[in-house]
Amino acid sequence: MRRRFLLAAVLGLVAAGPAQAQDAHQTAHPATPQVGGQAPGYYRLFVGRFEVTALLDGTHPFPSDKVAVGASVDEVTGALKAAFLPLRYEGMINAFLVNMDRRLVLIDAGAGNLYGTEGGGLKRAIIAAGYTPEDVDDVFITHLHEDHAGGLVLDGKPLFANAVVHVARKEAAFWLDSRNQASVNDLLKPFFPAVQKVVAPYQKADRLALFDEGAALLPGLTPIAAPGHTPGHSVYLLQDAGQSMLFWGDTVHIAPVQFPHPEVSIRYDWNVPIAVASRRMLLDRAAAGGWLVAGAHISFPGIGHIRAEGKGRYEWLPVNYTLNRDHP
Repeated sequence: MRRRFLLAAVLGLVAAGPAQAQDAHQTAHPATPQVGGQAPGYYRLFVGRFEVTALLDGTHPFPSDKVAVGASVDEVTGALKAAFLPLRYEGMINAFLVNMDRRLVLIDAGAGNLYGTEGGGLKRAIIAAGYTPEDVDDVFITHLHEDHAGGLVLDGKPLFANAVVHVARKEAAFWLDSRNQASVNDLLKPFFPAVQKVVAPYQKADRLALFDEGAALLPGLTPIAAPGHTPGHSVYLLQDAGQSMLFWGDTVHIAPVQFPHPEVSIRYDWNVPIAVASRRMLLDRAAAGGWLVAGAHISFPGIGHIRAEGKGRYEWLPVNYTLNRDHP
């Protein structure tokens, strides 16, 4: 009897067909809902004894077809398509935290709330990486654009309560003087009130420090003037134990286009010919020196090497992801 019952049950399932069997399976095992979202973005590596943590403040739609200078829309479209990117892709906003010589240094501060109400990605990444904004001793700004200085203030309050903010004197003189607003294109005009607002609390607290070209900053950290994108655009070279990393701010915005064609610029550049000259200079030095490069607008973590390809062309080689480090 028992055998006949089991055989009938099996035959019944076969007769029911795959559709009913699938329905029975779905009833027994309801679908797991999708979670969505991403983890807070940070990635860590070492330059000599200095710990460097790449931080993802956020991403935003980048209108490459509207801002490229020196390349047609078709040329930009082709380069991006070859890199499997749409014409308007999600651009990065990266910043970098360096733990060095008992000082915690942040290079650039992201956008804060200046790109909308969903700011705070940098703060979340700092905390996820094991630090707090209050731990930061120094913030070195490459230039006073919204997506590099906006994060100095979050939700109306200074984010880095104990930090001194360092900016090149030439850069501060330009952006903190509203009279210069008349000298820039319409894309750049809104940057003046935005950056003045986020810098003001640090000025008031006497925690804004201006440095001159070639000035010594911290042992192991050297500024390099790279004007063009802005009047005082400065990059920072970190060196220790024979290793080097260049934090180059806005030297490159559209990586698939500007590495093979450094002559292509963007409309956010204050002076296009000077920006192109600075980009070529930094590409040459980074490639020749074998430096690591940390880029604000290169796919996260934005760290890699530059390889010269001849005839003024270059290739970006992303750093190899690793969970381990070699102790010096």
